[in-house]
Amino acid sequence: MAVAKLGAVVLDCPDPHALAGFYAAILGGTIADGDEGWVDLTGYEGTPLAFQEAPGHVPPKWPAPDASQQFHIDLTVDDMDAAEEQVLALGATVLDADDRSRGWRVYADPAGHPFCLCAA
Repeated sequence: MAVAKLGAVVLDCPDPHALAGFYAAILGGTIADGDEGWVDLTGYEGTPLAFQEAPGHVPPKWPAPDASQQFHIDLTVDDMDAAEEQVLALGATVLDADDRSRGWRVYADPAGHPFCLCAA
């Protein structure tokens, strides 16, 4: 028996509206203000995302043998090249996308959180 249901994945960041806008441009959805320093992304298919202001936010390091990435988000796409072009235009940075034979490529969002584009 489950104890709970996943409510949302919450990303700490310096600017919740900006990061919510980045993911809204990728996933669709609407940015909804919550409590002070909190923004929800609603109206798209998938696990809910929320963004929480974190003054002094330090992005995770990837890859780093002495520091954990803590988590990452997998985003499934139909066309890896087209999706890569779009996320880079939205402000993502490449972390590991040289091996084009793999079914995934790794990027960081504008606040430094790792995410993967994964072939559908």
